[in-house]
Amino acid sequence: MDSSAWDTRYRSSELVWGTEPNRWVAAETADLPPGRALDLAAGEGRNSLWLAARGWRVTAVDFSPVALGRARALAAALPAEAGARVELVEADVLRYEPEAAGYDLVLIAYLQLPAGQFASVLVRAAGAVAPGGTLLVVGHDSTNLAGGVGGPQDPAVLYRLPEILATLAGSGLTAVRAERVRRPATRPDGTPGEAIDTLVRLRRG
Repeated sequence: MDSSAWDTRYRSSELVWGTEPNRWVAAETADLPPGRALDLAAGEGRNSLWLAARGWRVTAVDFSPVALGRARALAAALPAEAGARVELVEADVLRYEPEAAGYDLVLIAYLQLPAGQFASVLVRAAGAVAPGGTLLVVGHDSTNLAGGVGGPQDPAVLYRLPEILATLAGSGLTAVRAERVRRPATRPDGTPGEAIDTLVRLRRG
């Protein structure tokens, strides 16, 4: 999808993803001391705003002005000091060049792109991780198509753990956690099920 298509999707719902942070983002960053964070493809800002409320200074990047407008409104509702810690940047992550070694946390959550495009984003994201910093990548896994619930139905944009690790092999980052994880999800008929995600957490020593 291009930015106009995402604008349309965001306009179709009051909040597409809600205001709570993604469960994996919350769990995997809870033990990190607040610092400077970069949230790539931040959408309406649920993860960025949660991090800011916990003391992080966050740069939230997305190419949808509608999503960023929602994030701006949500940031304004935070306590003033927390809202001020969020910088919203309108940019396409396929072309965005983050500051090298500038962030204690770089987050990519559910950015579903064809493998070649995703690899280029991953490489730049890894380069933005400061010494001692963390790169956290989470998204819909390829096995979700047959064995899970929801998510994109195009296999070309689903995550494959070996490919992600191979792309980051020369980045100087060390894997802390790299696995498929399951979370509760609702089937189209309303019955409970599970979705399968890829979760990769790496650290620069």
